[in-house]
Amino acid sequence: MPSSRAISETTLYRKYRPQSFAEIIGQDEVKTVLEKAVATKTPAHSYLFAGGRGTGKTSTARIFAHALGVSINDVYEMDAASNRGIDDIKAIRDGVAVSPLESPWKVYIIDEAHMLTKEAWNALLKTLEEPPAHVIFILATTEFEKVPDTIISRCQVFNFKKPSLETLRATVVDIAKREGITLEPAAAELIALLGDGSFRDALGVLQKVLGAKSGKISRADVETLTGSPRGALVRDFVAGLATRNPEQSLQALHRAVADNVDVALFTTLVLDLARAVLLVRVSPATAAHLINHFSDEDKKFINTPELAAGISSRTITALIDAAVALRATPIPQLPLELAVVNLCQSEK
Repeated sequence: MPSSRAISETTLYRKYRPQSFAEIIGQDEVKTVLEKAVATKTPAHSYLFAGGRGTGKTSTARIFAHALGVSINDVYEMDAASNRGIDDIKAIRDGVAVSPLESPWKVYIIDEAHMLTKEAWNALLKTLEEPPAHVIFILATTEFEKVPDTIISRCQVFNFKKPSLETLRATVVDIAKREGITLEPAAAELIALLGDGSFRDALGVLQKVLGAKSGKISRADVETLTGSPRGALVRDFVAGLATRNPEQSLQALHRAVADNVDVALFTTLVLDLARAVLLVRVSPATAAHLINHFSDEDKKFINTPELAAGISSRTITALIDAAVALRATPIPQLPLELAVVNLCQSEK
């Protein structure tokens, strides 16, 4: 079994970065088109990969280049967050005129492309309009709306989907196993939630946990090591909603705030638990697989009849509204406080 120190010195996201199309998870539509381009040797001259952070855009670009037979010496990567000016694009424009060193194509991968300046975009546009036959551009962005329409119209656009919670959960379990560590289902669930739709972020959380703990890792371990809200506080909050006891919910929320817990994360965990309570009540068979990933304490809570009766679709809707509203308020806990007051007062 590897030591905690050995694990902490290895960047898991880089270590387990996909190396082939077969290893790319959850982007089937993208893979299908790119694999066909490889098979027919008819790649487009410019691509735009758009999607959230850690969804595999840069990895896919590298895999695509490799599959086309482009050597590492003919792949050029630029981070537009650090190299965003017109001089950087002029350097690329000068370079594209030179033939590849040892490959049929030269591939230019521009990450965080939305960070380019207006002048840089204009300079790049001229190259995209009439690119040399041996050049392929792959632009990657997390903010598609900031890319000029003139650029978009000259690219094949691929939207990279966020991995589902189930996909992230399976990924962290698999990688932990490869590292000689066992994750309890509830621990994997929390790490996946903390990943927030990003492979990179989920593996960053896993990295932190594995760097401090070995053997079998519980949800409580993950809570402690990541500063996540304790399960008891989440259960107290939901129980207060279910029993129309605003004091119980508000006290749980304020204890979480006092512990410097991220309110957005607390809200996500509350939603996750309340959703399970509702689904188990209205469709036990459908929800059977859902509760397998909760801790034993959560499972007992979810299956408490007197609590289940107090969680309705209106409860979930109010929590979703609070999750959306907290992004725009200077007092993060305020939307949850209002949800508690409104639900408990109106349903008494």
